[in-house]
Amino acid sequence: MRILGITLPDEKRIEIALTTLFGIGRSRAQKILKDAKVSLEKKAKEVTADEENAIRKIIETSFKIEGDLKREVSANVKRLKDIKAYRGIRHQRSLPVNGQRTKTNSRTRRGNTRKTMGTGRKAETKK
Repeated sequence: MRILGITLPDEKRIEIALTTLFGIGRSRAQKILKDAKVSLEKKAKEVTADEENAIRKIIETSFKIEGDLKREVSANVKRLKDIKAYRGIRHQRSLPVNGQRTKTNSRTRRGNTRKTMGTGRKAETKK
């Protein structure tokens, strides 16, 4: 089963398979299947052609997903950077945007990931 050029995994339940599309999570997938009158328990390979077309039609008309959504998100971030908003500056500096602390717990955002304890610490400057 393909939707917007993305192949959905055949062995997973259709509810979970739809979440492989960027912009569709569990709750949105359940809503789509409810509107298309498709059972949540079906596997992706068991979906009939009519059901597949109904799902595809609902997704294409109701939701912005994949490339369009990614473009919109990147445009929003670019706008924040251009107007020099606080959140835009945080994006530019690769720091947490939504008010999280940075003394600890922002390793992945800052690019300071440690595989084991005590490694990867940034070198301190000598006085």
